[in-house]
Formats: sequence, C-alpha cells, structure tokens
Amino acid sequence: MCSRLQSFIAATIPTRCSGRGRGRARAPKPHVLVLFSLSSSYSSRNRGEMGDYGPSKGWEVVVDDRQSLDRKIDAIRNAGPQKLQVIADFDATLTRYWVNGCRGQSSHGLLQQGNPEYDAKRQQLYEYYHPLEFSPTIPIDEKTKLMEEWWEKTHALLVEGGLTYDDIKKSVASANIAFREGVVELFEFLEERGIPILIFSAGLADIIEEVLRQKLHRSFRNIRVVSNRMEFDNDGGLISFKGRTIHSLNKNEHALDMAAPLHEQLGDVNGTVDDSASVKMRTNVLLLGDHIGDLGMSDGLSYETRVSVGFLNDNIEGSINSYRKAFDVVYLNDAPMSGVLELASQLLPAKAT
Repeated sequence: MCSRLQSFIAATIPTRCSGRGRGRARAPKPHVLVLFSLSSSYSSRNRGEMGDYGPSKGWEVVVDDRQSLDRKIDAIRNAGPQKLQVIADFDATLTRYWVNGCRGQSSHGLLQQGNPEYDAKRQQLYEYYHPLEFSPTIPIDEKTKLMEEWWEKTHALLVEGGLTYDDIKKSVASANIAFREGVVELFEFLEERGIPILIFSAGLADIIEEVLRQKLHRSFRNIRVVSNRMEFDNDGGLISFKGRTIHSLNKNEHALDMAAPLHEQLGDVNGTVDDSASVKMRTNVLLLGDHIGDLGMSDGLSYETRVSVGFLNDNIEGSINSYRKAFDVVYLNDAPMSGVLELASQLLPAKAT
C-alpha cells in the first residue's frame, strides 16, 4: 500500500446512487476505489445512517488514480508547509448540502432584505439569468458579460431596496444552513500550522462572514474571504459595493485583491494572514469544491502541485464518472470534513514535539 495513504483501507465496491431512487432496476456500475480512513472512529453516522445529513444512504470516498494522488501528496509534503495554501468553495463545500432533512440554503439564497417587492425582483433576475449561466450554446465571452450584468443588477436592487446589515443578521439567524461536521477541526489544524485558507465565492462576503460568526462563534486568523464586499453607512444601510464584481465565471485567484482577513471583522487583531503576494508564493494547493467548475478557483496561480477534492452531494449516479476523472478525491453523499482533515495531515509533516 502506498506510503502516504498507509492509514487508509482500500476496498473495491460498485458505485451506487445517492439513495433517492424509486427502486427500479439498474444496470451494474463500474467498480471504483473507495478509501475509508482509520483515523476517525466509525460511529453510526460514518457508516452511513442518516443522522443530520438528510436523505443520503451513507458516504464514501472515491479515488480514480491512487498512484497519482500518492505522488502529489509526497510532492506537497516534501515541499513543506510554507508552500501550501487551501482554496475552498463555500456553499455545499464547507456547508452541508442537506440540513435537518431538507436542502440547505446557499449563502446568497438565504438573503431576505425585508422588502418583498425587491426580493421578488431578485428572484425574477434569477429565473432569467440562471438558465443562461449553464447554457451550452452561449460563447464564454458573451456568457461572462451576461453574468456581470446579472450580478450588477442584483447588487443595484440590494442598494435600491434599502438592505441593512440587520437584514443580513436576521437572514442568517433564520437560515437553514450549517457547516459540515469537522470544518472547525480542519480550520484549527490549518491555523496551527500557518496554512492560509482562501474561501472563494461569487456571493457576498458579508453574508459568508456572518454565517461564520453565527455558526462557528469564533475567528480564524488564517481565513480570507474572496467575494463581493458591501459598504455600509453609519446606520448600517448598504450604500455600495467595493471593487470589481466577482461572479461565477471569474471566481479565482485573479480576484485576490477583493480578499480581506476575516479576523479584522471579528475583532481578533492578534497576528495576520498572508497578503496577496505572499499567498501567490504558495504554489502547492489543496482545493475543495462541489462543482467541476470550482477547479478554476486556482486559475491565476502558477501552482506546482494541486490536490483537488470534490464533494458530490447529489445525482451521484449521473455525475460520478465526470467527478472521479476531474478530482483527485471525491466524497459522496454529503460527507463530513473528517476525510479532508485526514488528507491535510498527510500533506503536512508532523509537528515537532
């Protein structure tokens, strides 16, 4: 068994759907390599009982090319922690896909600005532009312009409709959103070792930061949020957005100028995170996402080695083949973050005692 993966047991089992089927017969599926970590105790939830994870039938880890993954782990480990950064999508990556048995809300989908007229207008924009975002016939240049148009119109409605920071707090407090089990432990592990975490989102940084405040109740000096940032007046009313617009087609390290250290907003002034130039010097990447398009988050960084982790939360039968070819590691069925923590421990040398 390969050196960096010695703490895993390998097994070969058929792929299976997410458990939401209706019992109809299915053709046999190709076999995939599944790895179970020994480092975390196997509670009933790890074995696949529903728990808080919604209608999944358990979670599995799929690695299509174990030898390639092992080589990448060796390369990153040998280069040292000073060369590593973590790039993570937010919605359905750091957060759960299923919450309390229902589909969890996204950071932008949870926002209610306290003005039904403007909430309805934003929904109308979504219904018009969202199909265009995924249209296979629209050229990328034209689609990029459409996405900029959508985001800017939405931002204008938030300003015009009188959004306040209190609206954001209330929206988050009542939202059906939660972090994956093990996220705090992963953040703590990386913070202790000085590894920066860049959270990339085409949504709103202020909402993401409020979710972190209300759900985690603490700050992390190594976290930066790269997303659209709001500017509020002294009364907490939204007056504008800062910098250029980050949308679904430019969510990558080219947008690092939009990043700000999370600890500044949370009142933790001890220490600092790397600035943009220092982050770009970290040319090894652990990338976390839930869509194949999230692999583009490392665009703009001339990375040497990248280990990519994909969370395939739903439609597993229809998407497993493309995900296993695109990502180095794929977690199925809204898995907890404990496997990523195990992987991160493989990427970093043991701390001196």
